[in-house]
Amino acid sequence: MKKVLFFMLASIIAFTACQKPTPVKTIENLKAGIIGETTASAKYAAFAAKAVEEGYDTIARLFLAASKSESIHADNHLKVLEELGVKMDPITPEFEVNTTAMNLQAAIEGEGYEVATMYLEFITAAKEEKVKKAVKSFTWAVDTEKKHQEFYKAALTALNNNTEKDLAYEFLVCPTCGNTYAKGNVDDKCAFCRTDAGEYIAIQ
Repeated sequence: MKKVLFFMLASIIAFTACQKPTPVKTIENLKAGIIGETTASAKYAAFAAKAVEEGYDTIARLFLAASKSESIHADNHLKVLEELGVKMDPITPEFEVNTTAMNLQAAIEGEGYEVATMYLEFITAAKEEKVKKAVKSFTWAVDTEKKHQEFYKAALTALNNNTEKDLAYEFLVCPTCGNTYAKGNVDDKCAFCRTDAGEYIAIQ
């Protein structure tokens, strides 16, 4: 009887030791990331429509490329969340649409926050809680947001200088990580996730 109790106790201890603590902060951050990226995707699509309305077709394509990219980030975050056994609540994106110049400035500021603050905090927490897939998803997102911010800055400068025609006319988006390229400056394999260029999504 003592042996049976001993083995039962040992089994319980071993089972408990194998249980990983719930990554509470990373789950919270994944949800926040999904909300942010889903909202950004919808917002940039609306910004694209406004740019077309104002006659800025090239800037519209940039916004559409970013919209697609953000939706990929949201999907990646959602996959990690679901693998952790957590469901995401429905999202209703809320945002404002102004002039294209104002929309570009808002996009620059939004990407700046994600790059300088939000995703760095998310990555730090995911590393501490040892959620490797979250670290990867957050890293792909922040690396892409850096590129988006630079695209937006160039677009705003061009708009202010009436040189929109000099901007990249087409964009390509990696379907795996959301990495965004201006056509003519494309890697054969995605610099972030190594996806083959033949799989990129063209935004024309």
